Amino acid sequence: MMNSAIEALYIYNQQNETLLEHVYRSRPASSRMVLRLYLEHPTPRPSVIYLPNIIPQTTVFSLYQGNVLFLVPASTETEPLFVLEFLHRVTDVLEEFLGAPLLASKIESAYDVVAQLLGEMCDAGSVCNTEPNTLRDVIDTPGWMGKLLGGVGLPGGARRSSPALLPSGGMKQQLSLNSTNNGPAIPWRRSNVRHTSNELYVDIVETLSVTLAPSGRPLAAFANGSIVFTSKISGVPELLLSLSVPGGKTAVGKVIELPIFHPCVRLARWKERPGEMSFVPPDGKFMLAGYEVNLLPSHGDLSSRSTKNLNLPASIEVLISLGPLGLDFEVRLILSQTFSGNISNSSSGTRPGVSSHSSGRSTPIFGGGGGSSTSPTLQDVVVSVPIPEAVRNITELRASRGEATFLPSENMVEWRVPMRDAAAAGNATLRCTVIGPVSDEEEEDPTSGFRFDAANGDYDEKEETYQSSVSEPSKVSSTKEQQKQRDLRKIRQNAPLMPSSACVSFSVKGWLASGVKVDTLIIDMRKSRGIGEGVKPYKGVKYVTISKRGVETRC
Repeated sequence: MMNSAIEALYIYNQQNETLLEHVYRSRPASSRMVLRLYLEHPTPRPSVIYLPNIIPQTTVFSLYQGNVLFLVPASTETEPLFVLEFLHRVTDVLEEFLGAPLLASKIESAYDVVAQLLGEMCDAGSVCNTEPNTLRDVIDTPGWMGKLLGGVGLPGGARRSSPALLPSGGMKQQLSLNSTNNGPAIPWRRSNVRHTSNELYVDIVETLSVTLAPSGRPLAAFANGSIVFTSKISGVPELLLSLSVPGGKTAVGKVIELPIFHPCVRLARWKERPGEMSFVPPDGKFMLAGYEVNLLPSHGDLSSRSTKNLNLPASIEVLISLGPLGLDFEVRLILSQTFSGNISNSSSGTRPGVSSHSSGRSTPIFGGGGGSSTSPTLQDVVVSVPIPEAVRNITELRASRGEATFLPSENMVEWRVPMRDAAAAGNATLRCTVIGPVSDEEEEDPTSGFRFDAANGDYDEKEETYQSSVSEPSKVSSTKEQQKQRDLRKIRQNAPLMPSSACVSFSVKGWLASGVKVDTLIIDMRKSRGIGEGVKPYKGVKYVTISKRGVETRC
């Protein structure tokens, strides 16, 4: 039976020095020993490493966040996903309290806060409270005045006042406040939330993962979506978010696969009506839901699978073994006309789906294929071509648009297309010439009339090259045939120097590959508490599609 407990948490800085050791239960291996055995493992190191050369035998779970390393040792059989999720919750909470990015200097300067957080999040190995909003009610985080008074040795460093220093009747008031704050009805939302400007934002970000065959036929195409919600509204709002897909609301359950939700989402409502999420949001920015969409048709008709049906903003084709000796390859970048966009407005701060005059509308219309007044904008187009290690160099990088460079340290050709060039639809080409390794035996040059004799160190002239080539046409044709065979042999020899794949990265604002969109965002005023009469929050939605080397073409 697998154990679900955390034994210890070790935190290290960039120089592999121990910043913090927090032992929850049992007697785990020391931080120095765990780190030494962890670093002995060859890179790249996985998130879970088994260390048999230690007593007791230990499994180490690791996570890098910025320049900080987190290690959790486990001497018993433990559920890996449980420990890794705990590590991610710890880093999220530390970034929430200390600020992002998470640095070793921030942990050192706020050690008291970090120690309180680790103690509240896990008690005797059992994970207790990992919600940042609830932790803010129980963690003492001194402000600038407390730090100033604490620095000169005066009381007032703590956020809460001592009951003995309260005025008459203050102790009873403090106890009543503590009794309500220590046990909130909604664990993920702070009590007594107040905002001067009430705002609600929905950001849907999809990451593409597409693999294309050499013929251009899609082999696999998925879009992994994340729904990020930002709530800056007073009281306890009751929200209802409705999603739709191109097939209508009835097709949401079939299109959206593997959904995951924040604990605030009521699963019963989603199961009853797929596409509707009823929830009381945490205060601030959080991950509301995630999903996966298969962009290829579910049926087995392979003829319907094409890049045209996927409607990709950018795709690539790779031609290899070009030129007389097969040392050239060409990459063709195909840009869609749909995503030319309006470059002058691409940097606008207005969120797609919300008009600049929509402030004050209770339920704005979020639909309309992105809802933006301008067409989707294609940005950050970068083509990456992995190069075999046998290639010494690449010369003559000829790009019709943008700029291409060869990175020897990464064995990669990187071709960047600026936004203005990417906005122009059509094809762009990049042709490169590779230089292979130096061979031990240099072949005889067929165009020369000389041959080098290695034994005597002399050049022997072949007279038939000058005389018989004119008088005997049969020998001329034979020489051409030999030259052709040599070229074919050279092309076969240079084939391992050609790239085996290429991928393109880009981002598109105002468009989602899956077609998912937000229809409505409604506040149920009857069930909400503490919002106030007449409050109409500002609502906005934004769609972004990202490909981080996600569209790959095989050669």
